[in-house]
Parts: sequence; C-alpha cells; structure tokens
Amino acid sequence: MTQPDSLPGFALALLAVALFSTSAVLVRLAAPISPYEITFWRMAFATATVGVGLAISRAGKLPRDRRYIGFGLIAAAHFLLFVTALSFTSIAHALSITYLAPAFTAMAAWWRLGEGLTGRQIAGGVTAILGVGVLVGFEPRLSGTMLLGDTLALLSGGCYAAYSLAGRAERGRTGLLPYATAVYGVAAVWLLPAFVAGLVARPDGAAAYTPARVLALAGAGVLPLGLGHTLYNASLRRIPAAYANLIASQEVTGGVILGVVFLGEIPPPNAVAGALMAIGGIILVLV
Repeated sequence: MTQPDSLPGFALALLAVALFSTSAVLVRLAAPISPYEITFWRMAFATATVGVGLAISRAGKLPRDRRYIGFGLIAAAHFLLFVTALSFTSIAHALSITYLAPAFTAMAAWWRLGEGLTGRQIAGGVTAILGVGVLVGFEPRLSGTMLLGDTLALLSGGCYAAYSLAGRAERGRTGLLPYATAVYGVAAVWLLPAFVAGLVARPDGAAAYTPARVLALAGAGVLPLGLGHTLYNASLRRIPAAYANLIASQEVTGGVILGVVFLGEIPPPNAVAGALMAIGGIILVLV
C-alpha cells in the first residue's frame, strides 16, 4: 500500500503532469522560432518564475556546487532534444518515446539510489511502458525524418531519467526553490550560444517574435517548466524517482488530447487503448 506520508508526493506529481501536458502544444505554437531559441526562452522564463518565488519566500541561497554545471547541462539537453524532436515527428511519438524514461529511471534508481520495486509495481511499470508503445502504434507515415525525431525523443528520455535522479539525490542537500532556480539558470546559460546562433541564422531574425509567439514562449516557460517541473522536483523529494517518472508519463495522454483540441492532430484508435493501458499501469504502481 502507498504510505500516508508519500501521498503529498503523488499529488504533486499529478499536478505537475497537468502542467506538463501544455508543453508540446505551446512549443508548436511558437514555431517557426528555432528549437534553440524556444528552449533558451523556456529556461529563461522558468528561471525568472522560480527565482521570484525564491526571492519572495527567502527559502535559501543558490547552491555554488560545481555539480550544478552538469545538472544544468543535463536539463538543457533534455529540453532541447525534446523541442527539436517535435520539429520532426508527431506529438504522440515525441511524448511517448521520451516517456520510455521510467525504464531508464527504475534501473538507475535501483543501481545508484538503492530504491526497490515490488512485483506488482514492476508489473505496473511494464504495463505503463507497453501502453506508451501501443499509443504510438504502427505509424503508416514513418519516414527518415520521423525516425530522426523519434531518435531525438529517445535521447531526451535518457536525459530525463538522469535529470530525475539528480533531483531525487539533491533532496537532502538543497532546498527545492534554490535547486530549481540554479538548474534552470545554468541550463539557460548553456543554451545561450545556440540561441544567439539560431537567431542570427534565421532570415527573418527578430521579426518572427510576434505577440502570439512570445505569449506561447512565456507560457511554455512558466506553465510546464517554472511551475510543472518545480512541482515535479518537489514530488521527487517525497516519492521514489521511478514512481514520479511513471506518473509524469501521463503527459503523453494530456499532450495528445491538447494536440487534438488545439492543433487537430487526431490520434488513431490504438492511441486510446495505449493511454488506458498506461493509466492502468500507473494505478498498479500507486495502490
């Protein structure tokens, strides 16, 4: 059974996934701004959002540990790979493949953090991952371009697993808001050279920054990152990384639904079956 003191962690993860689900649609609405620029602005807006919370709450000082250079790089790589994947493949593919991360996380958490899973929870995790696979289904439009996007999404998933484990490992060393502000801020610094290069290389330059796209950029930074990923990191301090990552995988379901509503990307019937399998797997993990 789920321990009572872990229930807030599960609640935080569920709230985080609701915010995560806006990510893919907002990124698509920011196009044709380049993935480098989109990712930089997302991290910049996220840093500002969490930084304001840190300043108001006075929850601690920013960490000065050199390890945060690596943490920021992992975060930058995860978000950049995901945003770039969306330029080449569908929302369903990008989200589903990225969320193979629970398999990476479970193995790494067992090896590095000593976190175990019961037989029922392992079965739930496998069911959730299989559900993600069914959701993707057999893609009749598969091409070299889509395969490139899928590969980028897989790499993003690996970085996401490492990002999850870093957040879990830091829970006893650094407060949540100082941790998130530092990681997002360092990630933005890592992305700055690529941002400048992307801005200079695009023929229309700053003209692409229409009010609607700027609003999409701000939303993509504040909602899924500044709020969503901060709540996700909060959940990592209360429940095992594999559990939090499995709950977060329901961004697939939410993102696909929002893609249908706002972008007209209608998934095939197998996507519905896959979503139900994934949700069933999550239930097995939590009960």
